[in-house]
Amino acid sequence: MHRKKWLAAVAALALSVTGCASTASQNSGTSSSGGNGTPVTIMVGGLNKQIYLPFMLAQRLGYYQQQGLNVTLQDEGAGVDATTNMVAGKIDGVGGFYDHTIAMQGLGQSLESVVSMLTTPGEVELCRNEVKDQIHSPADWTGRNLGVTDLGSSTDFLTQYLAQKNGVNPATIHRVGVQSGSTLIGALQHGNVDCAMTTEPTVSTALSQGAAYILLDMRTAQATAQQLGGEYPATSLYMTTSYVDSHPDVVQKLVNAYVETLKWIQAHNGAQVADQMPADYYAGPGKDAYAKAFDNEKGIYNPTGLMPPSGPPTDLAVLQAFNPDVKGKNIDLSKTYTDKFVQAAK
Repeated sequence: MHRKKWLAAVAALALSVTGCASTASQNSGTSSSGGNGTPVTIMVGGLNKQIYLPFMLAQRLGYYQQQGLNVTLQDEGAGVDATTNMVAGKIDGVGGFYDHTIAMQGLGQSLESVVSMLTTPGEVELCRNEVKDQIHSPADWTGRNLGVTDLGSSTDFLTQYLAQKNGVNPATIHRVGVQSGSTLIGALQHGNVDCAMTTEPTVSTALSQGAAYILLDMRTAQATAQQLGGEYPATSLYMTTSYVDSHPDVVQKLVNAYVETLKWIQAHNGAQVADQMPADYYAGPGKDAYAKAFDNEKGIYNPTGLMPPSGPPTDLAVLQAFNPDVKGKNIDLSKTYTDKFVQAAK
């Protein structure tokens, strides 16, 4: 997101803040763990996406309450909007891709990941069947309409990088915000976009409906390294450094819950995961397809919560390739994440 646009968005949000983050306004995608614990509000860039599974799963397993927390999860279609809400003081933390902490440091904002949940993006580039003979790789993207979650989102970052890596000037592609689920699939079916980047369960739904084919897949470490040059840590809980420094006890309890959730994920299969989740999370593809999709991509989840040491440099290299907010900037990666809470997790 361009600096002026981002600053304007933050200013507008800041004017509407009437209380602390724990009193953030409710939206249609709000879910609370309940209880009398310390209130915390986390906005997630797509709660029903499997890449963000740990946030709702921790609630369904009762781990927030066990830690003495009353966590309110707010659903937001794009991580960039969630980040803006956090910087404006409307929420306490964001469930989104780690790369936003790097991009925001380039804008002079200090955010940090406190637990790493995905070691690969889990993203898939789908294209509508009508262009199958025309689009064989990102090298064929010139002049094409490409769906992303929203402009300034991590899918936007990755789309621009993949274009440039394959010899296509990002300025020659048309990026369109289509979020995920039915809106993304509809955009493909109606020809509003030629290709779009998304995750499970949208991938399985689109394929089952015959609405698209897979152009490239970043659901394994090997495929991610092939596309992005290395390990690319994605989903994390990130917060402003000022919040982390002033609420270390709350952050520790959150990280305790997520480390426990990540361990639970490793010990269970897709059917067991689906049994824990709200029914509307798998309404599109169906419960069996949801479970199968999880089993197929289970390797994307970080088993420990620790930031992969080789990961942050890959994220930085991707952003420096095209993002004017990061390109040429002196980014201190050590300030974009911390492992101390995971290491102290009980």
